[in-house]
Amino acid sequence: MATRRSTNLLKHLISTRHHLTHHRTVTYMPRPGDGTPRTVTLIPGDGIGPLVTGAVEQVMEAMHAPVLFEKFEVHGNMKAIPSEVMESIKKNKVCLKGGLATPMGGGVSSLNLQLRKELDLYASLVNCFNLEGLTTRHDNVDIVVIRENTEGEYAGLEHEVVPGVVESLKVITKFCSERIAKYAFEYAYLNNRKKVTAVHKANIMKLADGLFLESCREVATKYPGIKYNEIIVDNCCMQLVSKPEQFDVMVTPNLYGNLVANTAAGIAGGTGVMPGGCSLEATAAVVG
Repeated sequence: MATRRSTNLLKHLISTRHHLTHHRTVTYMPRPGDGTPRTVTLIPGDGIGPLVTGAVEQVMEAMHAPVLFEKFEVHGNMKAIPSEVMESIKKNKVCLKGGLATPMGGGVSSLNLQLRKELDLYASLVNCFNLEGLTTRHDNVDIVVIRENTEGEYAGLEHEVVPGVVESLKVITKFCSERIAKYAFEYAYLNNRKKVTAVHKANIMKLADGLFLESCREVATKYPGIKYNEIIVDNCCMQLVSKPEQFDVMVTPNLYGNLVANTAAGIAGGTGVMPGGCSLEATAAVVG
């Protein structure tokens, strides 16, 4: 009887472990792994930022997690990120950041953009998936949007040519396109993902988005075990809201990634509950 009970218990544990392993999301970020207290830079930010980061603090405290927060008050109406904040992020390698408001127009630079540029946070990653207890229109949503974060339209390269005429530059480079493609495929490989989809508008921007696609295709040949396909950004948005379960990992230029990630997050329950962050060579991250 005892042997039978032990066998049944072992089968239950194996079954449970298989279930947990199947649904476990592996994070493409380094971990200390030894329980040593880790100091993290904390920027509550604007809007709902303090509410979200405050909830994280409560969770960490309840878990007795070995995390110490170094908190700084930074707001979107400041002219620049204070030097002591930048030094803290570079020292700690991890920053939990609430959203920083960006004033509309007036030539005011976004502090979010300043952070990305100064730290070269080239990869933005947002994981959009169904959460238990949160009812949404679609099931089986588990999308990772990986967005190039340093160039393209969001680089802020614009000027007034003559009064009433503004020129905004979209710059795409081979280096940055290959770098984000490698990040996406490496993420897919390490996290047992099956497909990477490149989002583009190369039918119109044949040189700029064409270079992005060329880079993705070259990197894809080095990962034969991962399916690769491409989709035009407008069709991508339609497919996302109609059949999101077809997507796995998506890699995008800067502007498209912002639109696609927010659409995917909305499908899965909203941007306030979907985890995301920006990273540099998988050694530093700004989460939020």
